[in-house]
This record gives sequence, structure tokens and C-alpha cells, in this order.
Amino acid sequence: MKSYQVDKLQVKIMPSRKEMGAVAAQDIHDRILALLQTKEQINMIFAAAPSQNEVLESLISYDDIEWGRINAFHMDEYIGLGKAFAKQSFSQFLTDHIFGKVGFRSVNLINSLATDAQGECDRYSALLKNNPTDIVVMGIGENGHIAFNDPWVAKFDDPETVKVVSLDEVCRQQQVNDGCFPKIDDVPKQAMTLTCPTLTAAPYLFCIVPAKTKAVAVRETLNGAISEDCPATILRTQPNAVLYLDPDSSALL
Repeated sequence: MKSYQVDKLQVKIMPSRKEMGAVAAQDIHDRILALLQTKEQINMIFAAAPSQNEVLESLISYDDIEWGRINAFHMDEYIGLGKAFAKQSFSQFLTDHIFGKVGFRSVNLINSLATDAQGECDRYSALLKNNPTDIVVMGIGENGHIAFNDPWVAKFDDPETVKVVSLDEVCRQQQVNDGCFPKIDDVPKQAMTLTCPTLTAAPYLFCIVPAKTKAVAVRETLNGAISEDCPATILRTQPNAVLYLDPDSSALL
């Protein structure tokens, strides 16, 4: 493992994607246990993407985590997905990979089929405000987005907690590249997303980013100016954020 720091962000580069997931899961596990020593319950936000497969698989393998003291949330969801592609929803992904596999105290899903998207954003915003986040488990998009805060919609000082956004072609193509949709025309053009300050308000952020398709975004995250042009650069301002990379995603560093 290679470990170093960029501004406030700790970077860990692992020799394989599997080890990347395992090391991230170990760190998340340790933080969960530490928090539960001082708090009756904690709140966690999870990203939904194939990039999270290894860390989620490793995390649910621990038998000493008291999941019944953890409230689970997720960070974004499509609008207008329709029942034909309901299995592509992020709530379904997380149900399949973690929410349905361990016994959380509560699982709080964004409704991808909500007819009133703004109303759903308001509902979820209230949930998050009533349950301040302790840990975020996240990734970075090919265009440098965090959640669905793409470069032109990301605001580091966003006054909203959850909002409706339009998705750019790079963002939508990533969903095809990840194997989530057969073609870009199937990918919804809008989504609901937790905003940048909502994510960074958490005291602990664990960002897991494998694969060659993320190499450019990783390079910009670590080497570019801290700017909304690459939303993930905000991680460099967070004192308890860790970025986990594999050989492919770190290839341009």
C-alpha cells in the first residue's frame, strides 16, 4: 500500500481492486465500532455503483458490527426510471448489496417512482436533517462528480440539502460503461441528489474509486484546483476523508 496526503485528504493506493475494497471496509468497520462506543445509534449514507461492490462485500462480512444501531441512507436516485428499469434504481442496488443483507435499525430509500420529485427531495431532506450523518461511503464519477453533483450543477455552498438535477452525457454514459443500462437512451436525464455540503457535513468520508475509467477524474481530484469544475476536489478540504484507489484508477498520478 502507498499512502500519502493531498491537502487534508488522505490517499491510499492498493495493489489490487479487491485489496482496495478490503482496506476501505476495515477502516469503515473500525470507525463504526468507535462511534458506537459513544453514541446509541449512528447514521450512514451509501453510494450505489459497481465501484462499491468490493467494499460493500467486505463490510457485510464483519460479524461484530451492530447493524441494528445504524440508520442507512443513500445519496442519489433517478427520476422517471419507470418500472421497466426499476432494477436499475440505486435503492435496488443497495438493497441487493447491503440494505437487504444486514439488519439495519432503519433503511431510508429515495423513491425513484415518486411523481413529485421536489416533494420527495423535501421529504428526504427532512429525514437527513433529523438524523445528522456520521459516515459517508462514496465514490467519484468519471466527470469528477460526487453523488449526482455534476460540474455544472455542483455548488460547494449549496443552500439545498437534496435537489433535482439534470445529468450530462458523460454522467449518463458512465451508467452504460458500468453495465447498468444497455444504451444511453435508457438512462434517465434527471435525478435527485444530496448536495455537496450535505455530503461533506459528515465528519467521516470514505471514498472508494477503482477502474481505468476513473483515472482522469482521480488525477483532477488530486492535482487540479479545488473547484466546482471537479466537484470531488472538495474532498481535499475535509479533515477526515480518505480516498481509496487501485492500480487502474491511480494510473495517471
